[in-house]
Amino acid sequence: MKPIRSSRHALALASLAAVGALTLTACNDDASSSDTATTPPATGAPATQAASPSAAATTPAASGSASVPTGGSASVPAGGTASGTAAAPAPAGSAPAAGTTLKLGDAATIPFSSGSTKGTIALAVTSIEKGDPADLTSLNLGDKAKGLVPYYIHYKVTNAGSTDLSYTSVNHMKGLLADGTEAQELMVIGSFPKCKSESLPKGFTNGQSATSCAVAMSPEASKVAGAEYWGEPYTLGKGLNWK
Repeated sequence: MKPIRSSRHALALASLAAVGALTLTACNDDASSSDTATTPPATGAPATQAASPSAAATTPAASGSASVPTGGSASVPAGGTASGTAAAPAPAGSAPAAGTTLKLGDAATIPFSSGSTKGTIALAVTSIEKGDPADLTSLNLGDKAKGLVPYYIHYKVTNAGSTDLSYTSVNHMKGLLADGTEAQELMVIGSFPKCKSESLPKGFTNGQSATSCAVAMSPEASKVAGAEYWGEPYTLGKGLNWK
């Protein structure tokens, strides 16, 4: 296994040199079978979407995987576990305007696309949970996470359209600090029980719901007080907000 880790490390350093960004990533060489349970077939839609406009660099770690962009953001594989077949909200005539702020728990019905798959979802941030810096120990983030506190943004996705959204991912979820600025994000690749996120499960048809989670990092002197979804049809800084 050492040659594999060395190869990954070399690739990571090459990436750092290319993009010149301050981002920390830990790679999990021993991903469990549960991490790949929802991997889409070769012909399926992509499991992850593009990150926000920031670059990434990587450093290997013993367990889990994470990246902390400084002043930027990165994608978080998202999705979750299907939870029942309750009737989905009726699709709205148009998505809420950019900058709309909803209360935690309130859902917005919006168009959704992942690769060639297009549909409609009802999206709601259900809670923002303050974590403990000790939660990150297994990710070996080192000094890059010093002085930062993780917050877990829990959200619910319901298929509100007629398209099967199996294996797609609903990510593009950011934290907002108390002053309204963007929180740093922690990219988790692999298993992180404190904030589970996976692509949507097989059979994610109309009425199916799934929960997911995104990790945001706050300085100790502040807090993550809100969340922003900036996936299509929105853009970063002009998204859909929850507080």
